[in-house]
Amino acid sequence: NAQGIPMAGNAPSFFWYELMTSDMDAAEAFYTDVVGWTAEPFETPADLPRYTVVMAGGRGVGGLMPLTEEAAAAGMPPAWIGYIHTEDIDASTESLRKAGGAVHREPSEIPGVGRFAVVADPQGAMFMFLQPEGSDQQAMPMTTPGHVGWAELYASDRESAVDFYAGQFGWTRHHAMDMGEMGIYQIFAVDGEPTGGIMTRPPQVPAPAWQFYFNVDAIDAAAARVATGGGKVTSGPVEVPGGSWIVQCQDPQGAHFALVAPKR
Repeated sequence: NAQGIPMAGNAPSFFWYELMTSDMDAAEAFYTDVVGWTAEPFETPADLPRYTVVMAGGRGVGGLMPLTEEAAAAGMPPAWIGYIHTEDIDASTESLRKAGGAVHREPSEIPGVGRFAVVADPQGAMFMFLQPEGSDQQAMPMTTPGHVGWAELYASDRESAVDFYAGQFGWTRHHAMDMGEMGIYQIFAVDGEPTGGIMTRPPQVPAPAWQFYFNVDAIDAAAARVATGGGKVTSGPVEVPGGSWIVQCQDPQGAHFALVAPKR
């Protein structure tokens, strides 16, 4: 399809990622350097905001767009938001609403792309639904450079969040890790593959939110690029079970993101 949006597996899952930012050009320069993406302008109708697709290995990973005036006025900071694949956006939106979630924007059409909706889980963590037009692409392996290697939810209440996503999308509990003072970290699986974790948010995270980890080749060099580019490393580098290394970061405009690499 037009944006090269990849397909999900059998269970609905995150498959596209969008940065709403206060400075498109600065964000493009920062992320192309830090993650190694290439950026391509996407032709949008005159009445729609500017949109840039970021690509890794010739495949679309996500997009950059301006933070809307209404979102900024409502106090929303620049942020990454994930899209969950759906084959029936009306049914998905209605199911989420019945389960206590919020619909911030009812399903609407993006010409040539598909139908999307802006929603939040019952605790307020935002994400989007997308029912893409056209043929789906094969999903990429989770470790593909420049793609998302992990998704993490900071919830107000871990257990009820796990139950919500399991009930809506069929995600399953994989295994739980006790992180001491940080509490339990529940790893979830999509179609049997561990793809993310859910934890009760620490005090420094002001509200429930999803965070996404972009794959890079080596964590120390990537962390240095974050700092050189005007961003901040807020946590790490930390080695995680399985031997990967992570850092959590903030871009120069204030959006939170994370990086994961197979080595220091």
